[in-house]
Amino acid sequence: MIQRTRIKICGLTREQDVAAAVAAGADAIGFVFYAKSPRAVSPERAAQLIATLPPFVTAVGLFVNATADEIAATLAVAPLSLLQFHGDESVSDCNEAANRVNRPFIRAMRVGLTTVAADLIEYNHGYRTNSRLFAGLLLDTFVDGYGGSGKVFDWSLIPKELAPQVVLSGGLSVQNATDAVVRVRPFAVDISSGVEQEKGIKDPVRIRAFIEAVRQADAV
Repeated sequence: MIQRTRIKICGLTREQDVAAAVAAGADAIGFVFYAKSPRAVSPERAAQLIATLPPFVTAVGLFVNATADEIAATLAVAPLSLLQFHGDESVSDCNEAANRVNRPFIRAMRVGLTTVAADLIEYNHGYRTNSRLFAGLLLDTFVDGYGGSGKVFDWSLIPKELAPQVVLSGGLSVQNATDAVVRVRPFAVDISSGVEQEKGIKDPVRIRAFIEAVRQADAV
């Protein structure tokens, strides 16, 4: 049976980019609510873009060190289906915000040079056993600052038993997508800068090529 890797295109700011991602077969669309990001959108703008999504395409909100009040205020305007925490939030911070709006969440873990496989297992276990709304880890590369790194980490660190549960991010592109999925076999992949013409402006050709590259890996 062919495994279908789920695909999230993140950091969208324009209707035409949302339409291109949906048409190419994206499963989820990410909206960034972090003011320092060049891909940041307001809740009102996100609501406009979410209104164009068809059924069964998930709207994901990326937050960095936002308070539960700020997240609740965002969801009062933008009907997000899934939260993504990408800052220094603790388990209790994630729980408080997710419970406040009753939404599942994924937690970004930034993989650094000193990270080992046991760290990933422990981190996942800590959230899994303490958060009823925890949906899984998103693995990204550690860099200074927050948000997506645009850089690849050592995929061999991901334990085989954990890989089918994680979202793989960090430095993915059309060129390495097939290899990444074949080697890791993650549940999903998440890409932003790898399918852009410039920051916040997506390239429909790259989006389509990236999704095709993932599907090639699925068929292996």
